[in-house]
Amino acid sequence: MILSAKKQVTKEALISAAFEIVREEGIDALNMRTLAQKCNCSTQPIYLSFKNAEEVKSEVLKLAVKTYNDYLQNENSEKYENKYKAVGMGYIRFAKEDKQLFKWLFMRTRSEELDLMENSFENTVNLIMKSFSLPKEKAQRLQLEMWVFVHGIGTLLATDYINWSWDDISAMLTDAFTGIYNKITGEY
Repeated sequence: MILSAKKQVTKEALISAAFEIVREEGIDALNMRTLAQKCNCSTQPIYLSFKNAEEVKSEVLKLAVKTYNDYLQNENSEKYENKYKAVGMGYIRFAKEDKQLFKWLFMRTRSEELDLMENSFENTVNLIMKSFSLPKEKAQRLQLEMWVFVHGIGTLLATDYINWSWDDISAMLTDAFTGIYNKITGEY
């Protein structure tokens, strides 16, 4: 049974359904028709809540970024040598467990939409400066090189190219960090 156009489906329910579509099938699967099908309604209630598909995607993007940030915050830093490693492991866990969201956020042409995460790099640099007493230039270099490494592992997991254990991934991050840190600080 298809519901009439009167607003029986809330904006929040539409955003939640759109998020589920993207999370399960990727951003390319989201359009007004698939959203209407998911909500068992016509497209009219969607247009009563949103101007267009881009506005729906914008709301879903906010949830995707929140989900990503939750992974970073929720990774148990007590399991690792330091909070910085927990951030890297959270990034990788996000790639492995929320593949479609990871691909949408980190495996596409960069756009203004990513302004939502603009402070992420600087926040991590500040964490490095505080945790390892490094000057900003060295902390930025460390973050840049580690991000390339961590992103590579995340990409391999998100595309199902590899399926490494968490212990192996953790050991690789420690090895990469140690090598980069020692080179940057001259302790090699």
